[in-house]
Amino acid sequence: MKRQTDHKIILVTRPTRLAELVARHNTPDQARFYIEHLGADFSDYEREDLIYREALGQAQRSLDQLGRVQIVDRQFLPNFVFAPEDTVVVLGQDGLVANTVKYLDGQLVVGINPDPARWEGQLLPFRVNDLPHLMPEVLMKTCPLRAVTMARARLNNGQILHAVNDLFIGPRSHVSARYEISLGERSEVHSSSGVIVSTGVGSSGWLKSLVTGAVSIAQNIERTNLGSAKRSNNSSPGRRGDRKAAKPKAIPESGFPWDAEHLCYTVREPFPTKTTGAGLVFGRVTREQPLVLVSHMADYGVIFSDGIEKDYLEFNSGARAEITLADKQGQLVV
Repeated sequence: MKRQTDHKIILVTRPTRLAELVARHNTPDQARFYIEHLGADFSDYEREDLIYREALGQAQRSLDQLGRVQIVDRQFLPNFVFAPEDTVVVLGQDGLVANTVKYLDGQLVVGINPDPARWEGQLLPFRVNDLPHLMPEVLMKTCPLRAVTMARARLNNGQILHAVNDLFIGPRSHVSARYEISLGERSEVHSSSGVIVSTGVGSSGWLKSLVTGAVSIAQNIERTNLGSAKRSNNSSPGRRGDRKAAKPKAIPESGFPWDAEHLCYTVREPFPTKTTGAGLVFGRVTREQPLVLVSHMADYGVIFSDGIEKDYLEFNSGARAEITLADKQGQLVV
């Protein structure tokens, strides 16, 4: 069969849980012993691995008939050089799509769900069986696309990190992050567990989780009877007449649009003291009004994106990070 493209098709993969266990414990038998010793079901790991390997083989056979295929494991994405003409097929979970898109610059991305019974796949609209009739349209660029806004963190030393879901700015371990935060004309010094800046794609994930928790606390705190001081009727946040108006709105189930021209930031666990505030804890970030943070952390500050902690920027004392929308967008085939 004549190939339909002279450009590469990059097939992005990730190791299964079983593969990671075998790498850690040297053999499948030792991995089995470890899992069963903990009382877990090792057969579930085997089923997941088998289904993924079958999907990978089927995907590779389909793509081999269309062009040159190069398989790239997730761990090599930060250092892999994608050509402008490459077409990218991602076989894995939603997170793998996000991890891939942030290293691209306009290349088309096809998300394939290898195990629909296991993974919902918000970013994985296709199955392996769709590849034979889908890929010719993708290679001819006649397929429908969905643009994805990305976030960008730029340090004052020139380093840049992109995010498809969200950026985390904070401590490397479970200690307080210290920094100065500025948005427009407002600024204050914070002590917190870090800052999350979310895109539209990520707004139904980590951001929604944080906002849902905050909303639930705000709506139920009066029932916990924290402290013994009596509030006056005029100052009580739990007055029946004010309760409806005081309820903050949670992030919608679907988040905000993937191609929105803004980001949303939230501060985790801000702690107000004599020298730190808790006023700038939630808001919108735009190109015209970026979020700026200056680190006050001696040696434990980091910025990472999309949950990949190993691919991070150091954010220590004197580092200044400007967070805004990226100049590039992701292009997902839908």
